[in-house]
Amino acid sequence: MSVSTVTGRNLFALLSFLLLVSSTVPLSPARAQGQKQAAAGNYEEKKRQANDIAVTVVVSGISCTCARFTEDIRNVVNDLSPDGIRVLPVLGVGGLQNVNDVLFLKNIDMAVVDEDNLRLLKKKDPVLYANIEQRVQYITKLYNSEFHVLARDEIKSYDDLRGKKVNFNLKDSQTEVTADTIFNTLNIPVQRSYYDNDEAIRRLISGDISAMIILTGAPQAALAKLKKEDGVHFLPLDQESLPKHELHDLFANYLPAEITHEHYPNLVAEGTTVPTIANRALLVAYTWPENSQRYNKVAKFVDAFFSKIDQFNSPSRHPKWREVNLAAEMPGWTRFKPAADWLAAHRNQAVSTDSDTTLKPAFEKFVQDYFASTGRKTLSTKEREVLFAKFEKILADSKAEASR
Repeated sequence: MSVSTVTGRNLFALLSFLLLVSSTVPLSPARAQGQKQAAAGNYEEKKRQANDIAVTVVVSGISCTCARFTEDIRNVVNDLSPDGIRVLPVLGVGGLQNVNDVLFLKNIDMAVVDEDNLRLLKKKDPVLYANIEQRVQYITKLYNSEFHVLARDEIKSYDDLRGKKVNFNLKDSQTEVTADTIFNTLNIPVQRSYYDNDEAIRRLISGDISAMIILTGAPQAALAKLKKEDGVHFLPLDQESLPKHELHDLFANYLPAEITHEHYPNLVAEGTTVPTIANRALLVAYTWPENSQRYNKVAKFVDAFFSKIDQFNSPSRHPKWREVNLAAEMPGWTRFKPAADWLAAHRNQAVSTDSDTTLKPAFEKFVQDYFASTGRKTLSTKEREVLFAKFEKILADSKAEASR
């Protein structure tokens, strides 16, 4: 064996021994403390960055239209860079509870709520909610939520539900809140239950309940799975189907609407519609103190969302995005200042189809033709919005026909 070989082996053994010793000898207190401080600093920085870009949005449930809308917003707006914005959907209960979550729950920035919520809360507790419009303000109107009453075939009208078992969705949900208003207005007492949609559908088909109610943007995924063979149909809500009832107050507070074959091809015959009413779903924000960190984050979200509004017209997004009008005013509500400021700064930008200068003249002619055929001379904000939705549908149908 050569000297060089022995020397090489000894050197290798020495290095191995030194490595072993260095790995077992504790770090000096100063060095250990430095490493701990560095790790803590990295952790705190990462936590700060994560919180600096996150905003929360409360929605009613995973199957509601508001959840799909919020998912679309997240997919378009999210930017996870240190200077970006991140949308975090939060599953809530819906209805008045969503407003209360924005008001009272820590770390909640925004929610999807319905237009009538402020009026109902003020009626419920005028003292507690006296200045609610200053604490919860709307960013934009999103879509119309149609009032769906799905009944067994032997039930022909709302009057046939008198004394019957009717599901009002979950307690304190938006469906329950609006259904309570409607059935009290109609003075039709029923046996109320509060099952989730899937359980309600099962009980409706089995005959355990006579009808179920959902207030949601059509089409609703759970209802779209049903068919005529299930023995169910939608009940109409209009003066013709309820001639003994005074509906003026309902139509003063809600939009006239329709459930169509396009919404539910298995339940509504082609060429027919089911008249109903609708509530407007709004994206609202808590009014954090101006220029506070939370206020600035929501303002940053508004800019990112509004600036990308054209990206929601894609066929991959929910079809109700065509109902969104960023500039629509909501009576009884106050606009969140960053949203109002953005609209004022982009007044010449087409933020909705209604404001598109290429379509506005055509819509105005459509309105004049409507006046001529009906004898009407004016339209309320709600009536104009409904008419514009019909105008859009005619345009969409014409484009589809031309492309065939």
